[in-house]
This record gives sequence, structure tokens and C-alpha cells, in this order.
Amino acid sequence: MLDEIKKDASSRMGKSVASLQQELTKIRTGRAHTSLLDHITVDYYGSQVPLNQVANVGVEDSRTLTVTPWEKDMVKAIEKAIMNSDLGLNPASAGTVIRVPLPALTEERRKDMIRIVRQEAEGGRVAIRNIRRDALHDIKELLKEKMIGEDEERRAESEIQTITDKFVGQVDQALADKESELMEI
Repeated sequence: MLDEIKKDASSRMGKSVASLQQELTKIRTGRAHTSLLDHITVDYYGSQVPLNQVANVGVEDSRTLTVTPWEKDMVKAIEKAIMNSDLGLNPASAGTVIRVPLPALTEERRKDMIRIVRQEAEGGRVAIRNIRRDALHDIKELLKEKMIGEDEERRAESEIQTITDKFVGQVDQALADKESELMEI
């Protein structure tokens, strides 16, 4: 019973950390990376489709992404989707290849990005603490129903706290890595 609660809490906390890392990859650091365009959807014959399902996204150099649509007709739609995204990018098409240059980050923009990254990390910590709260509530329920003793409860609570500390440490490490990546010039 207690092992199930610990395993569930651990797997849910792991998913929270993975989700945070996924969000952090979307935050632009000035270096070209194909995941920057992952969340962009394109109007493909009347339905919204992820960009990577209608085109090949690649890295030309450290500051330029290339998008090669699989259909020639999609060039304008992909350009429009990239322009309308919240990334502030200006794609330029040359025939069937769309080049997306990434502007250099200013000091002010870097500080804004760091603030956003810290908010994301705090959201991850809050999610992990909520999972801890749920697990501790489940343990208290077992104690109320006399399925475990007080010693087992205390031991389980300390183990849940240890698991929580481990995952909060992973969040902090991801935050530190992203901040150092953002401050590189």
C-alpha cells in the first residue's frame, strides 16, 4: 500500500520534471534548435497540424533554422504560421526552403527570459509539492483506517519528503542549466 503511494508520487513528480524540461526547451536561447518550432501549428487543408508533420525542420547554423515543406503549396501557410507565433521570428523563403534567422538576444531580453524560466521552475516546484501533499493525504487516510501504524506513517512521510527533495533538486538543476545557457553570449 505504502509502496504504491511512493511509486505513484515518484512517477508523477518525474512527469512534472519532464514537463518542465519540455517547456524550457521552447524558451529561445539565441541558439537555433529544432524544438523551438515544435508548438507551431499550420493550417493544412482546413485543419491545424503541427509544423513537423508538414515539413522537415533542420538547423542550418547556430543562428538559422531551415524549414522544408513536403508540399510546395505549404510554403506560404508555414511562413504565416511562424510569423504569427509568439516567438517573434521573421522567416524568409527561397523557393521551397524557408530560412528562419534567430535574432541575437539583448541583455534586457535575456533578463526577461530568465524571469520567465524562473516562473516555469516555480510552477514545477508547486506541482511537485502538490503531489507530495496528495501522497501525505493518502498516508493519513491509511492511518485513519488503521491499515498502518504511526511509525510506518512517519517513515513513509520522511520517504515521501526525500523523494520530493530529489525532484525539487532536479527542477533547480534544470533552472540553473537554462539560466547559464541564457547568459552565454
